[in-house]
Amino acid sequence: MGGTESRMEQFATFIMTEIGLKMNKAVRLTNIAAEAHRYSLFKVGPVLCASHGIGNPSISIVLHELLKIMHYAKCQKPVFFRMGTCGGIGIEPGTVVITSEALDGQLRAVYEVVIHTEPQLRPTVLSKDLIRELKSLTEPCTDGYDTIAGKTMCCNDFYESQSRMDGAFCDYKPDQRTEFLKRISMSGVVNMEMESTAFAAITHQACIPAAVVCVTILNRLEGDQIEASCERLKDWELRPQKLIARYIHKVLYGGDDTDSSNCDS
Repeated sequence: MGGTESRMEQFATFIMTEIGLKMNKAVRLTNIAAEAHRYSLFKVGPVLCASHGIGNPSISIVLHELLKIMHYAKCQKPVFFRMGTCGGIGIEPGTVVITSEALDGQLRAVYEVVIHTEPQLRPTVLSKDLIRELKSLTEPCTDGYDTIAGKTMCCNDFYESQSRMDGAFCDYKPDQRTEFLKRISMSGVVNMEMESTAFAAITHQACIPAAVVCVTILNRLEGDQIEASCERLKDWELRPQKLIARYIHKVLYGGDDTDSSNCDS
């Protein structure tokens, strides 16, 4: 899963090559959910690629519908991934973050759902085994960038919840913003995004192993504006896709054909 239709179509095309599937030149990938005019859905062999929009409400709807698809299709042992971009907290832009724990805006490892006016707090649990497996598939020597595991803060909006200074409203001062970002960094938060708590809680409730893999496109401790070029951003966006593709390839073919030799850090 990823935020936009274009990203998921790109991943569908990419994973087709990575797992050795070929498509007739006269045929093109089709968004099989296009008539609903809400989200995109591409199927490549055993891989289903879905866009989820922005924020917890949007991804929660898609997850409910995907889980029903899994049930009716009688899928066996599905694994869910969310890929995307995020804001880093004290780490280099371009770093890939595998979420170890999804926290809400109050630094709680829960996803709050209000049912019949009563709040329910659901635990945001991600698969530790899957996190370890993804980390084992990183190639620091050849990748040329860091892949780390760390806590992710999931915010309810893009601006005020993330203490940005460039929204339509800003009722806090720069020193308050800096203090907030340093405080959450001290608590182990390494990135911010807007979907991980719903994703973690709902997949956990469904007993499906899941992981969140995002690339940082800026360091929030240094500012709110993205300074990287469009070409560099496109390259960074491929990084989570490459790591997830390695996992899928290993699951399907029982091994990894890349060089696994040790090297100096």
